Amino acid sequence: MPSVMGLLEERERAARQRVEALQAELREAEAAWERFVIARETVAEVLAGPCEDEAVPPVVAPGERPVRVATAVPGSMVPVWRDGLDAGALAPDYQRIMEILAGRSRADAGPMDCRQLAVALGLEAVAAKVEGVRSKAKRLVARGWLAEERLGVFSVVS
Repeated sequence: MPSVMGLLEERERAARQRVEALQAELREAEAAWERFVIARETVAEVLAGPCEDEAVPPVVAPGERPVRVATAVPGSMVPVWRDGLDAGALAPDYQRIMEILAGRSRADAGPMDCRQLAVALGLEAVAAKVEGVRSKAKRLVARGWLAEERLGVFSVVS
């Protein structure tokens, strides 16, 4: 029959091992959390773009010529609207949304909701397609390209 002291020591040893394992897991979780915080801050800096007085040198490998991109490509970031910037700076999907809403604005037809926009883009009016259009329209609103008249109803900025 084991002694009481032996049982207590065994349980103490098991508790200490569990604490050490949990501390190691906590250190790993904190390190992962710190990496996410740094990544989020870095992405926020990059998306904020350069300051107006800050010149960003082009990144070119030695021996290569710099390449100038005239228009946006599919999947590119939506830039923040500013004077002198036209819809040509947007990716094709965003350009189509802008063209449709600009055409309605010229015709005094008023703003459009996402379902109408999806149909005008030639998409089915199913939830997945409508939500994709809503996401793009909201991104254009956030960057100053569109105005959201009411919740889910969009028009060009006047």
